[in-house]
Amino acid sequence: MPRSIFALAALLLAVALPRLAVAQEPKTRVAILGVDHGAQLVAEKDQPGMLAAWLDMVKPDALCIERPPEQASRQDYYEFTYEVQGIILPWVAKRPTEICPIDWMPPADDQLLGFGLDLDAPLEIRKASGFQGFLTFPDRKILDWDFFAAEDPAVLAPLRKWAGEPALRADRDLPRRLYLYRTYMQAQRIRAIAHKRPGETVVVVVGYFHKPDIEAVLQNDPVIELVSPASLGRPGDDAVRASTTAAHRGAILSFNLLGMQAATGVMNRDWVERVLADFAGSTPSPEARLFRTRLALLTNRISLAEAASQYAAIAADPAAEKPFTWDGVKDRSRIDSFFDPFGNLDVQRRARIELARTLFAQGKAARAGQALEQASAGLSPRKALQLEGYTPMLKPASKAL
Repeated sequence: MPRSIFALAALLLAVALPRLAVAQEPKTRVAILGVDHGAQLVAEKDQPGMLAAWLDMVKPDALCIERPPEQASRQDYYEFTYEVQGIILPWVAKRPTEICPIDWMPPADDQLLGFGLDLDAPLEIRKASGFQGFLTFPDRKILDWDFFAAEDPAVLAPLRKWAGEPALRADRDLPRRLYLYRTYMQAQRIRAIAHKRPGETVVVVVGYFHKPDIEAVLQNDPVIELVSPASLGRPGDDAVRASTTAAHRGAILSFNLLGMQAATGVMNRDWVERVLADFAGSTPSPEARLFRTRLALLTNRISLAEAASQYAAIAADPAAEKPFTWDGVKDRSRIDSFFDPFGNLDVQRRARIELARTLFAQGKAARAGQALEQASAGLSPRKALQLEGYTPMLKPASKAL
């Protein structure tokens, strides 16, 4: 046999052996858990303890989160990803697991060019709701949102339709085009992580609207085995309760009772009451008493005058001069959070805000103004101006009782 044939055979064998070795390596299991950002705070079947307990069950080798690596390296996360800051990061702090940021966003200059604004920068005074406004869930359907809702094809069908149909006008098609590119890049980052972890389990927690396209991009990769999160099991009630922390409960209560969600009237009252009972314990703190008063007022179990009296008592309690267990604040130089116009205040100041709200509702504007002056005392100029800017939301016309 000519030497050239031996050489060719040797070359082909050298090329084939690595491929055979790769083919024999165990696949990386990738489970893409689609979430509705913030829904954990209003939907009992998707509550914070559910995700924490599920992670305890799955024991992932790596956790992928929705944030570009550059920002995540600075511990800079989206305001709206409660599942990251409120659940995943505290879980990882106790159970060390590699965090892999997988999002992609256009540079700020491109955002300004395409949308006319920096998508990461909130307005100085946010809108009550909608784009660049506070997060709320005004549709009661959210109360039935399930932890595995994104496994339901019917949930994803409207998104698939939108993603697959260009806008009638090309100059209005940027959101869809950006979505497709962004999701493709998310998938590529997941692919790179999976290729480094043969035989391991990678969990991706991402907005459910990204899930179908990510899976479509990854489904033909021979190294990756896509698995349904639901196939990995659902935690039982006892496990969920055991995984629910005081911070989880504080977040649920703050979001439903103090945040803009309260104005929608959409609340799972029975669940919130059970959460409050666990949070308060046998000796309620001023924070728990504030939540209790607010819940009683929202459910018409006490009068405005009774609520005002209770708020005044909390505001006068030196023990109330403490931060909330959870506040969802990203920028500490602001008075607000993505959920609540007054989220970055301690319990004492917030009691004065709620006192002012009840006094406005009783037509006692002068006394309400005094309560707001006390709440504003000592704040930075920026926070004081924002408090003034959000004051109309405390008045009856805003329907924010």
